[in-house]
Amino acid sequence: MCGYMQHHEKLEGRPNNVTMGEVNFLQAEDVRLETTRARFANVIKRHGKLTERLSRDSDKMIFERLQKEFDAARASQTEEILLDGEQWNDGLLATIRERVHMEADRKAMPGDSSMLPEPLFHGKTTYKVGNKVICCLEGARIGIQYETSFAGEPCELYHCVLESKSFLEKMTVIEHTVPFFLPIREAENDLLSSNAMKFIDHVGELLQAYVDRREQMMGGSSGANKGIDRHSCLIIKTMNQASGFGVRLIKELFGNQIGELYHSLPYHMIEFAVDDSDCKITVSLRYADLLAVLPTRIRVLAWPMQQHKKIITGTGTTSRKGNPVPARLTYAEDALRTMSLPEG
Repeated sequence: MCGYMQHHEKLEGRPNNVTMGEVNFLQAEDVRLETTRARFANVIKRHGKLTERLSRDSDKMIFERLQKEFDAARASQTEEILLDGEQWNDGLLATIRERVHMEADRKAMPGDSSMLPEPLFHGKTTYKVGNKVICCLEGARIGIQYETSFAGEPCELYHCVLESKSFLEKMTVIEHTVPFFLPIREAENDLLSSNAMKFIDHVGELLQAYVDRREQMMGGSSGANKGIDRHSCLIIKTMNQASGFGVRLIKELFGNQIGELYHSLPYHMIEFAVDDSDCKITVSLRYADLLAVLPTRIRVLAWPMQQHKKIITGTGTTSRKGNPVPARLTYAEDALRTMSLPEG
């Protein structure tokens, strides 16, 4: 009888031992996952610093030199023409090209070039269309300055300088301050030789879309998490409508800092998470292309944190099958897909 009881106790103890082993395995798995995540975040951070350090000095020098040249061109202008709609066309661009080459030829002539017709050569005109300012620069070059903005506030200036050996030859990009991760060279190969006006407009659209995506996420100069907080607020509001969460949860999550944030350099792939005592919300945003300002592929998941904690700290009654299952927040996904974020 005594031997039977000992055998029965061993059988009863075995499931608990196995379950505790599973719990220990999950704990070790969580530790490894967090360690990997921390290492990956550190690699991303170091990569960003290295990229900035490698490009900062040379880009800054080019920007300062071109900005001085553009400022000088605008300071010496005799008029600035504001173009609207159809006024910006291939014919006007051809006139600007002809003008810069005639001016270069005039300066290359020997003798007194001041005897040439005054209105044709001495008038200096700049053109402004949308977010672009087009100037005639020295050396038969055309300069385009792109003035980006967000929420009505000015952001960075970018430059692109075009040159051709003669009026009849195609133009090329000889200098620019466009971020290296935006495909300006691809646009040059595809568009510049066949449709220079379309190339100029396309570069402006690329730059403005990049600034829009970045500022929506980063919130501009007012704070690194401001844009993310607007995302979080929108997600929580729609989650509240969809699942009946209380106002308490909305208020708690509204001001939370983002625990994890990953994005590509042009901000066309973005992932971030918001942590709370009740749940963890993970958001994945994908944009169709570099001209898009609203995401086309969106995934918003709410992970129940309390269930996850029970697996780690439980008494051994929860098995691997008890892992938390995230809830997909389709209302939040639809809102992010169809609504621009509040600006300002």
